Amino acid sequence: MNPRRVWAVVRKEFIHILRDRRSLQAAIALPMMLLFLYGYAVTLDVDRVPMAVWDQSETPASRDLIAQFQGTRYFSVKTFARGYREIERAIDNGDALMALVVPADFAGDIDAGRKVPVQLIVDGSDSNTATIAMGYAELIALDYSRRIGVRKNLRVQGKFQEFPLDARPRVWFNTDLESRNYLIPGLIAVIMSVIAALLTSLTISGEWEKGTMEQLISTPVKGPELILGKLFPYFFIGLLDVAIAAGMGEYLFHVPFRGSVALLFAMASIFLIGAFSMGMLISIAARNQMMASQIAIVTTFLPSFLLSGFIFAVVNMPAPIQIFTYAVPATYFIALLKGIYLKGIGLEVLALDAWLLAAFGLAMLVLANLKFKKKLE
Repeated sequence: MNPRRVWAVVRKEFIHILRDRRSLQAAIALPMMLLFLYGYAVTLDVDRVPMAVWDQSETPASRDLIAQFQGTRYFSVKTFARGYREIERAIDNGDALMALVVPADFAGDIDAGRKVPVQLIVDGSDSNTATIAMGYAELIALDYSRRIGVRKNLRVQGKFQEFPLDARPRVWFNTDLESRNYLIPGLIAVIMSVIAALLTSLTISGEWEKGTMEQLISTPVKGPELILGKLFPYFFIGLLDVAIAAGMGEYLFHVPFRGSVALLFAMASIFLIGAFSMGMLISIAARNQMMASQIAIVTTFLPSFLLSGFIFAVVNMPAPIQIFTYAVPATYFIALLKGIYLKGIGLEVLALDAWLLAAFGLAMLVLANLKFKKKLE
């Protein structure tokens, strides 16, 4: 491999990128726009769940229970209904996701020490939000029951009741359980996989469409030199995009960064080599820019978004689908980013993911070189 010929291709590609200002602006602005949109749009937090309340008791005890729901950030009482028909209307119209129905004999049963059935009606059309909201509601009801028991025991026996189990949960790495803190690192991997493959998928196919490939074939430049020379400028742009994305995560979304910056860019470099090589392979095989761009989007965005563990945990997927996740490079890059960002761990823990990511990059680079033939067909 001749470094002078490689540099000539690199210089030619840089000149082409700088002259095509719209493509250059898209290569830098598109990741920023996608990260901004998805960073604010994609969230798994369940806060301020709209709620309807039918208080049939209308006593201090029932109002105390309702205040427990109003006093948290998870629920927002929007409607005080006077019957099931109003509750049904509120849920049908989307004004409420769930409804709390307090029975008329609520206070009397509590004073008598009897169990009180409190009804919770939940809109199951959004099953994920409904399940999480039900969990929050059950915890509030459990805490309310515990406080009632403590007050009753204090009144009767004159001392606080001691419970045998005192659970004190402690959350590591994401103390506030903010979904944005683990979604943003994943978004960086998903966006970069799409952008990287999309950019390089138009290189070789563009040369064929413009008729300039015949001129390149007639030069002494060898296939590996041509591929490496075309990869380097986009690799530089990719690192710039990673730096911008990391800066947005730090200063715009305030995602905690506990790891090594050098390790972050080292892993990003390995991932970008594989992603750009994959785009180059698509470009060589398609020979058509429209087809190459469509194949690049289908083979990068959908697997990276759905099968990488970004949104849905891989362990919860059916066993046959889990097999396909091992072929998605974003799976390993997302694991690396979350480990570096949130846990601050290094290669002593992440070595396997780093090796698998490097194996993917090497495989894509070799396949691109094997697929490219310096001849007219």
